[in-house]
Amino acid sequence: MIEHVDGTVIPTGFDVPVEPLRRAAHYSGEPGCIAEARSFAARFLGRLRTEWCATIEAPAEDKVLLVVSELVTNADRHSNGPYILELEGTDDAVAVCVYDSSSALPLRYPRDPERVGRHGLEIVHALAAEIAVERVPVGKRVRAVLRLTDE
Repeated sequence: MIEHVDGTVIPTGFDVPVEPLRRAAHYSGEPGCIAEARSFAARFLGRLRTEWCATIEAPAEDKVLLVVSELVTNADRHSNGPYILELEGTDDAVAVCVYDSSSALPLRYPRDPERVGRHGLEIVHALAAEIAVERVPVGKRVRAVLRLTDE
């Protein structure tokens, strides 16, 4: 519906979501969790296409899934317990949040093509429009926001 200044309400024939789509999944750290997290994110993007009419081209989907993989892999390797993947999205952006039990903040190493490994945050920083890391009562939260459009 569209409400005009004079108070007139005109039905448009469909409801537009006003809250972002939000989903969360808990992982134990057992083998296969990273693949499960990627599948969870792929299903989330499918729902975003349906519920928000989001246009998500293959490159944007690949970026979201890569960021999910990197952040979940970091949580899996560097925390001493389970972790949570939380996704929030609209038609133009997806926020990927990973909570884990370690209070140690992740380190972003300087760019070094000869270094083997430890490129995860470098990749996330290259793909995300915004990144935030903060300590929370149970450990830390890493949040990356990715734009779904090329604007």
